[in-house]
Amino acid sequence: MDAMARPGVSSHMRLSGPRLRSLNHKSSMSCPQTSSFTSARCQLSEGLQDIDKSSLVVSSDPTNTRTSNLGGSYIHGPIHNRNPVGQTFCSVGVCVHDGSVIESHSHAKEERVGVLLLNLGGPETLHDVQPFLFNLFADPDIIRLPRPFQFLQRPLAQLISVLRAPKSKEGYAAIGGGSPLRKITDEQAHALKMALEAKKMAANVYVGMRYWYPFTEEAVQQIKKDRITRLVVLPLYPQFSISTTGSSIRVLQSIFREDSYLSRLPVSIIESWYQREGYVKSMADLIEKELQSFSKPEEVMVFFSAHGVPVSYVEDAGDPYRDQMEECICLIMEELKARGIDNDHTLAYQSRVGPVKWLQPYTDEVLVELGQKGVKSLLAVPVSFVSEHIETLEEIDMEYKHLALESGIENWGRVPALGCTSSFITDLADAVIESLPLAAAMSTPRKTSEEVDPDPVSYAIKMFFGSMLAFVLLFSPKMILAFRNHLF
Repeated sequence: MDAMARPGVSSHMRLSGPRLRSLNHKSSMSCPQTSSFTSARCQLSEGLQDIDKSSLVVSSDPTNTRTSNLGGSYIHGPIHNRNPVGQTFCSVGVCVHDGSVIESHSHAKEERVGVLLLNLGGPETLHDVQPFLFNLFADPDIIRLPRPFQFLQRPLAQLISVLRAPKSKEGYAAIGGGSPLRKITDEQAHALKMALEAKKMAANVYVGMRYWYPFTEEAVQQIKKDRITRLVVLPLYPQFSISTTGSSIRVLQSIFREDSYLSRLPVSIIESWYQREGYVKSMADLIEKELQSFSKPEEVMVFFSAHGVPVSYVEDAGDPYRDQMEECICLIMEELKARGIDNDHTLAYQSRVGPVKWLQPYTDEVLVELGQKGVKSLLAVPVSFVSEHIETLEEIDMEYKHLALESGIENWGRVPALGCTSSFITDLADAVIESLPLAAAMSTPRKTSEEVDPDPVSYAIKMFFGSMLAFVLLFSPKMILAFRNHLF
C-alpha cells in the first residue's frame, strides 16, 4: 500500500504486558503476555500459561468476548480450507456462492450464513492508481487531521494522490500493470467456502475491499439482497490496526446504523487472528521450507518485515498493532524452535510515508545494518500480509532485495504470502465456525455531539478558509506541474 495510518481505538483494545524491544538474538526474548494458541508458550526462556484450545475467544479480556460500539461481538481468535461443492460467481463485483444452507450445525439450522472477507483492495490497471490513492488518503483513518481541519480531507487527498500517482504507477507497472489482490482474495473466498462445506457448514462468502472494487458497501448490499441471517466478519489482516481492520469496521458501523434490516442482523467480528494455531504453524511451514533452499540453513537470518504505522497511532491512539506484531513473531519463532530451528531473527517495519515518525526499526535501514554486521544469508518474511501485492512483489522483491545485495548480503530468499495455503484456509474456516454462535445484533447508536449538524455560521467560516487553503494547495506550481504531467 502507498500509505497507512490508523484511527483512534477504544480503550478495550489496549494490550498490556512487556513489549519486545529487540528481536536480534536467539533465545533471550520475552513476549507480551497476551493471547496464545493451545499449548504454545509465549516465552523462549520462561513458559507462559497454556491456553485451552476449546476456548472460542482468545483474548486478554477475562470475559473472552467484546462488545464494540458497533454492537456486534468482537472475537480474538479463529481462521480453513476447501471442498469442491457448488459454484462461485460474482454479482456486482462481490463473490457469492449459489448454495443452500444445510442443517448439520444446530446453530445454523434454517439460517443463511454469510462470511464477509475484508481487505484493502488495489488498482487493477494503471488508470486506477490515482483514484485508488484518492480513496486511500480520503480515509480519515489513514490521514488523521485535527477536527477543525477535517473538512480539508478530500482536497488534501486529491493533492497527495496526484503527486504520488506517477511513482506508484511505476511500482504497479513493475509487477504487471496492476494489483493482484482482488484475484487472490476471490480465490481465498472460494477456498474458504469449500473448507466450510467440507466441515458441513454452508455459507455465502463475500469480498469487500476498503479502497477499490468490490467496495465493502457493495458486499453489504449483496448480503442484504441474499437475506443473510447470521454474519461473520473476517478481516484478512492477522493483526488488528485501527487503520486496517478498524477502518473497515467503521465503514460497516456507518452502513448498519442507517439500515433497519442490517442493524438487526447478528454479527461476529474476528478482529485479529495472528495467535491462531493454524496461522502460526502455516507461517512456520513456509519459513521452514524456504530455509532449506539455502546451502547453510542454520546461518540464515530470518527477517520479518511488517507494514508500519505512524508511532502516534500506537502511543496516542492506543493502536495494539505493535504489541500484536511482536507477540506474533514470538509465537512463530517458538513454533520453529519446537521443530529444532533456532535461527537468529529480527523484526522491522516497511512502507513508511511522509515526514512523521513511524514504527521502528525501518526495514531499509536494518538491511543496511545487517550487511555491515556481516550477515550473508537472509530470508525475508512478509508477516503482516496474507496475499501477494505491491508491498511484497515490488517493495520487498525488488527494492529491498536490491538494497540487501548492495549492502553485502549475498544470499537472499523470501517467504511467499500465505494465499490459499491449505492449513491456513482450514484454520480460517475453524475461526468462522467457532465465532458464529457469538453473533449478536448490532446496535444503532444515536448521533454523538461530534456528529450532529454543525453550526451554520462556524461551518461557513471553516468552509471559506478551507476553500482558500485548498485553492492555494491545488494551484501551487508543484501541483499544477503534477496535474499537467497527469493529464498529458
